Amino acid sequence: MKYKKVLVLAPHTDDGELGCGATINRMIEEGSEVYYLAFSACEQSVLKEFPSDILITEVKEATQKLGIKPENLILLKYEVRTFNFRRQDILNDMIHYRDLIKPDLVFMPCSNDVHQDHETIYKEGVRAFKFCSILCYELPWNNFSMTTSMFVNLDTKHINAKIEALKAYKSQAHRPYANEQFIKSLAITRGTQIQTEFAEAFEIKRILY
Repeated sequence: MKYKKVLVLAPHTDDGELGCGATINRMIEEGSEVYYLAFSACEQSVLKEFPSDILITEVKEATQKLGIKPENLILLKYEVRTFNFRRQDILNDMIHYRDLIKPDLVFMPCSNDVHQDHETIYKEGVRAFKFCSILCYELPWNNFSMTTSMFVNLDTKHINAKIEALKAYKSQAHRPYANEQFIKSLAITRGTQIQTEFAEAFEIKRILY
């Protein structure tokens, strides 16, 4: 099944790459137009040794490494860990970009993501995009459970593109999940579940065909 227009909802810069970076790369390779909407560059939580806006520079580099066109990257300026106080504004932004882009498929955090910002993006995302196909990506460090109801078969080149994209986030290199071994191991685990080398897994919220 091929989608013409795909929209990735990333609560924070790098969430989209972590959750579905290799799938994004494969979809672009197959001709999909992919848009990336990040709601926060987390300027309030960047380590002191980096410029506060470093994640803006990093997400531009990372998304280009996945094949996303620079003009398809949209950066909003919500403060990290405050999304639940801005729900209506976030919903309004989602509706604006829904009507502007008209995506066939939307990626967003999964329904059991415990991060407060991710939870808000999921809940408002389902409202805004209820007439689109919706796949929810996994971020295991935030997920107490995950219904892996869809798998995307991936080649080595797609996983390598994801790894290279995440290397752009030098300001996030201290995170325990921001390393090549973890990214590849998770892809191998998901691949094993469908008898292939690599995969990414998703929770199906809605599929329109």
